[in-house]
Order: sequence, then C-alpha cells, then structure tokens
Amino acid sequence: MKHFDEVADLALRAMKQRAAELNIKGVAMVAASAGGRIQSWSSKMLVVGAMKKGPSQDEPEINLLAIVYSKAAEMADTLQASGSGVRSPLKGEFGWPGGVITRGKTGYLFAAFSGGSSADDVKAAQAGLDILAVTL
Repeated sequence: MKHFDEVADLALRAMKQRAAELNIKGVAMVAASAGGRIQSWSSKMLVVGAMKKGPSQDEPEINLLAIVYSKAAEMADTLQASGSGVRSPLKGEFGWPGGVITRGKTGYLFAAFSGGSSADDVKAAQAGLDILAVTL
C-alpha cells in the first residue's frame, strides 16, 4: 500500500468537503488492508467538526470515534458495507450504515463516517472511498 498516507489525506479531505455539503459534523476514517484477508491495515482518521455528539434530552453523549471504528470493524469481518444486514451485529458492533468497502488493486479499502444520518454518513464515506479506489 505505497503512498497510503498521501491518498488517505486526499480521501479524508473529500469526506470533509462532502460532510460540509451535507451540513454534518463527525468523524471520518479510511483504511487499507493488503491481501485477500483482513489481518492488518493502515488507517487514518479526521475529526470533522466534532468527535462527540450530545448529550441530548433523549440520549447520552455519543463517542463518534468509537462508532466509526465499529463500522470499520464490522466491514473487516463481513467484507460488506456496515449495516448491510448480512448477519446480526456482534458485541461491540452496532450494525449501523455509514461504512463502505471495496476491493482495491492490492487489497481491501474502507471508508466510514459517523455523525450524520445513516444516509448522509454513507454519502460522506463514499466520497472518501472513491478517492482511495482510484489509486489503491
């Protein structure tokens, strides 16, 4: 995964821009794993306006960083987008959409966003994955 850091920075900037267009704040992350099985990865994250959300009258404070990496962990196991429903969430997972995955030239590529609605999280994540997929 040569040049991951530079490409990751571009992907995170694209996710930040898309989040601004969607008027959402949260946490963006991207990762790349070489090979056909997820045994390790390189990742980068960026706080896009807020690492935590709340508390509100109905919910306690939310750790968006924990949620974004939970989405990535689910994808690493299922090799499907987070929240795809291919299986029930395991302990530590939420089963929430907002993470996208694809097979790149040398392994798997991930992008996830947490902080907006599920649909908006997917849109922000896809902006990052599109950048990764062109290069890696």
